[in-house]
Amino acid sequence: MEKSKSLHIVMFPWLAMGHFIPFFRLSKLLALKGHKISFISTPRNLSRLPKIPPNLSSQIILISFSLPTVPNLPSLAESSMDITHNQQQPLKHALDLLQPQLASFLQSSKPDWIIYDYASHWLPSVAAQLGISRAFFAVFTAACLSFMGSPSTLIGGGDDARSTAEDFTKIPNWVPFESNLAYRLHEITKYIERTDEDNFGPPDTVRFGVTIQQSDVVIVRSSTEFEPDWFNLLGELYEKPVIPVGFLPPILEESDEIQDDEKWVAVKTWLNKQRVNSVVYVAMGTEVHLSKEELSELAIGLEKSGLPFIWVLKNSPGTGESELEMLPNGFKERVKGRGFLYLGWVPQVKILNQESIGGFLTHCGWNSVIEALGLGRVLIMLPMLNDQGLNARLLNEKKVGLEIPRNELDGWFTSEAVAESVRLAVVAESGKVLRETAKAMKGYFGDFGKNDGYVDKFVSQLVDYRK
Repeated sequence: MEKSKSLHIVMFPWLAMGHFIPFFRLSKLLALKGHKISFISTPRNLSRLPKIPPNLSSQIILISFSLPTVPNLPSLAESSMDITHNQQQPLKHALDLLQPQLASFLQSSKPDWIIYDYASHWLPSVAAQLGISRAFFAVFTAACLSFMGSPSTLIGGGDDARSTAEDFTKIPNWVPFESNLAYRLHEITKYIERTDEDNFGPPDTVRFGVTIQQSDVVIVRSSTEFEPDWFNLLGELYEKPVIPVGFLPPILEESDEIQDDEKWVAVKTWLNKQRVNSVVYVAMGTEVHLSKEELSELAIGLEKSGLPFIWVLKNSPGTGESELEMLPNGFKERVKGRGFLYLGWVPQVKILNQESIGGFLTHCGWNSVIEALGLGRVLIMLPMLNDQGLNARLLNEKKVGLEIPRNELDGWFTSEAVAESVRLAVVAESGKVLRETAKAMKGYFGDFGKNDGYVDKFVSQLVDYRK
């Protein structure tokens, strides 16, 4: 196959916004380089994607599969943002039931490659039987993937298999260099305690292990410059090509369609009135749903900090209340003028790009981290789910922010800890080194030329690995 040949590539992400975003960004970059993309998901998820640019409309085709109905999954739920944490397994069950539709599509379309996520562990073997090359796109750091271990460890074989929550709080014995990368007990407990309703599908560790094991290559959303040691280790653990695809930083124009939106104009007007580097931007992503007590401590902590802030709040699945309604009595009145409370989706990159933003209080989802460090914003970290705790440990080691201190057993944090952490990161002299290091990260995370170079190398490897 000649290097100039156009490939047909199928993309199939896990049903979560944090996964759609990098899959869609990579799709656009591949399409720009002349390759045909079939992007598969469910109707509601496809409607949530940004518009396909007119110059790529013939290169990217959206393929819609209806999500099968399963017990314990709300009728309109098609992504992790539509459900509570304990409904994740039914959503994976529904995903598993897409196998016949996907197999039929692959058989009729015969693509060169399929690029998929961790959850569809049955997909690599389906593609292999059809002679289609297979790539697992891991939208995580190399550090996080290395922590999880080799495919055999993940599937549960050998002396390294983990069975208790405590096992995940230790630095793995296969990490040969100094690191503090491990979960806190409160971050991992909920994954170990599976209910009877979860038993119809394999645990995530098995999904990861099988997916890695049966793939031709593994693609990682990071760079060897940022994580050199972890990439070396990952290649040894996986015993197959591990390809960094760069950070896939957002292009600001992606959200230009909201330029004249009334809510955005109000946010921008307020931000423009604040001093440079003074505002704390607070957003906890699409999947994190804080309890009323956690929301209260966070609110009072922001109030005590004395700094201006913009806080993005959302509706909580499974409750009749929005987070806005769950805030402490009198809070809105007390912070009026200094605190901007925003309910719903926001153009996060546009907000982070405003010069008044001084720091980002974040759940440490990898998308949000990339968007913030691409603009050099210091991080105040409050990890809650999934890979977020491991991301926070890695970023703490890189000195681009600090974690809000918490009880390691139950994850509790106080308003005092929030206020002190926010002030240290954004205004205190002792936090200056964190702010300077975060600013320097723009050279990794926000350099489009450098990141595009990773994609170029990846494309040539796709051609080379194609059977």
